[in-house]
Amino acid sequence: MSDFIDLPDLACEAFGGAAIACNDEFFAEKDNLVREAAAVWKDQLYTDRGKWMDGWETRRRREPGHDWCVVRLGMPGVIRGVVVDTAFFRGNFPESCALHATEIDDALDLRALDTATWTQILPRAKLAGDSRNAFAIDYRKRFTHVKLEIFPDGGVARLRVHGEVQPRWPRLRALGGPIDLAALEHGAVVETCSDMFFGSRNNLIKPGPSRSMADGWETRRRRGPGHDWAILRLAAAGTIERLEIDTTHFKGNAPGRCTVEGIHAPGAAPDAIAAPEDGWRMIMGSPLQPHTRHLFDDELRRVGAVTHLRLSVFPDGGVARLRAYGEPAGDPASGPDAAVVASFAAGTTGLARLNALSADAARAALRRCCGSAAWAEAMTGARPFEDQPALLRIAERTWWSLDEAAHREAFAAHPRLGEARTPAAGDAAWSAGEQRAAASAGAPLAAQLAEANRAYADRHGFLFILCATGLAAETMLAELRARTPRTSGEELRTAAEEQIKITRLRLRKLLGELA
Repeated sequence: MSDFIDLPDLACEAFGGAAIACNDEFFAEKDNLVREAAAVWKDQLYTDRGKWMDGWETRRRREPGHDWCVVRLGMPGVIRGVVVDTAFFRGNFPESCALHATEIDDALDLRALDTATWTQILPRAKLAGDSRNAFAIDYRKRFTHVKLEIFPDGGVARLRVHGEVQPRWPRLRALGGPIDLAALEHGAVVETCSDMFFGSRNNLIKPGPSRSMADGWETRRRRGPGHDWAILRLAAAGTIERLEIDTTHFKGNAPGRCTVEGIHAPGAAPDAIAAPEDGWRMIMGSPLQPHTRHLFDDELRRVGAVTHLRLSVFPDGGVARLRAYGEPAGDPASGPDAAVVASFAAGTTGLARLNALSADAARAALRRCCGSAAWAEAMTGARPFEDQPALLRIAERTWWSLDEAAHREAFAAHPRLGEARTPAAGDAAWSAGEQRAAASAGAPLAAQLAEANRAYADRHGFLFILCATGLAAETMLAELRARTPRTSGEELRTAAEEQIKITRLRLRKLLGELA
């Protein structure tokens, strides 16, 4: 099988992939195409349509044409190869297939697909029955959807779309919090490991929680000296601020302890940095408990920006997930760019000036980032801040130490979505930028936003808070309507979570203004 098979399946349902449209699914549903598990055979099982099959199967075509199915990739990226698996389809597989792909700005916008431009990335190719038909793809472009065409009809068990994940980094940064730089969906890769006898190394960075022992990385029992390890390339270089080592489901086979080391080695091959003496710097080391999510924050050594992490487990065992949250120092899609470098330089200069402000000036500046007087007072007293990650970390910790009254005070400092601030408001320009989509909505949509805002405030007693940067007005309205029926207790927590996202964004803007 081709080399691309070891790359993640961008279309897998476990990563958010979905078969969203097809012209026919008479015998078996299109949803089966992206199931994570391999197809199975069930002898003598029939439905009212015919033989039950674990795949997508169309009726026998009696007219010209061919059948097709559109799949939304759960993780958009560059496609390196596909597998059209016809497992158990022996007398009813297609004669051939072709594959087209497209990219749309919002992968969930079904209307955009109507006018999308499709590119053929796999010309019509022969298929074998009951086989994993592998085809390499050489097309260096990011895609969000693929369209499988089968000629003329028949059944396909699974469609695997292997490739390299390419997220939209401006949108990730706009969220305002530390990013999981070790996440598969953000473009990280577990490049190599010492052993993965029971569970794949790729499971370490999969989205979502582990579902069972089979959904983690597990090594065989070590009978000699040494220990096991895995090396992963981060989605982008960055300083690690928080680590999570999750041993959920590993109850009698969790490692006794672990270490995490980092290295800054852009473009290095895994075998070139595998040796312990090759520049690795210790970030943390800790005993591990069975069936536990271990969170590490203040215990971490800040060793600067790293491109790779090495997780070592002693002496062996299983780990469900590894999460590594930090501030990215570059964009893997384009490499370090001048804008990123300038942003970090400005942050350093701005931080020095924030530290040097008088207490009154600092309180006023920080109130622009969060409307809580108690938060601004605590942050003013916490100066000097060591660096930008420390500033953001302390801001978040301070926010969650406050009571409900302080949170409500911060909420009240915001305008309603789509509502203009007076020119005197110090953060008016920031609010306008954050809510640009809502402010530019047409009259009917603006009226719906205003009415939904009133309904929310009437029910919960405080303004609707949403980190709106980069969101369309329609998305904001949908979120508003979805959250309104919830309990006020739930909404207080959700609003607080949105507020700290906004605060982190504004702290970066403040540092930029002070630079």
